[in-house]
Amino acid sequence: MLSVPRPVAAPACEPPGAWPWTEPASTVSSLAFVAAGAWILVAAGRDDGRVPARAALGALTVLIGVGSVVQHGPAPAWNPVLHDPPLLGALALVAADAVADLRGRPVSAWWWLGPTLADVVLAAVSPAASVVAQVAAAAVAVAATLLRACARPALRRRLLTAAAVLGAGAAVGRLSRPGWPLCEPGGWAVLSGHAVWHVLAAGALVVLAPAVGSRVRPGPPPGRGT
Repeated sequence: MLSVPRPVAAPACEPPGAWPWTEPASTVSSLAFVAAGAWILVAAGRDDGRVPARAALGALTVLIGVGSVVQHGPAPAWNPVLHDPPLLGALALVAADAVADLRGRPVSAWWWLGPTLADVVLAAVSPAASVVAQVAAAAVAVAATLLRACARPALRRRLLTAAAVLGAGAAVGRLSRPGWPLCEPGGWAVLSGHAVWHVLAAGALVVLAPAVGSRVRPGPPPGRGT
């Protein structure tokens, strides 16, 4: 039996739909994460499982899409428990992978799996606190990725491109909220700025994925006389 849906304020001034399509554009655009996650998993499979962190990112990305569909679609009261943990987990994984690379260490699964499981409890007890945790994890992930881009020239273009795509999506999403310039009910917002954020964020993960688990080390210095 489905729980009573919670009231939802359209995050990007998009016209509401009839339940279970509470926010139609944001619901459909959430499938971009499912497609992105599937692509990452297929690409990771071609690596014969040599980069488990990449496969984990793919699985988390699929779960982000599923949780987002539930949040923007039927929107049951318990939706944060399904929506928040995979998102925090993906951010923690990206941050952990960047820090591990900078320190020359392998990534421990518990560096990202621990926060993901903890957020299941946090999202159930205090959804607001779960949002704060996601913001903190996002800040760490972005900072660590930028530091990694500075330290790893071979990955720099990919990391900075992913950061730029994510930043563009975040800007559109923010400017499309009520009271911001791109929030024009009945105008362009029929497309939903939040939906644009979904698509660009999913694209950023696709761009970033090949760097996850990658370890580029400088070759040995040339010998004398070379």
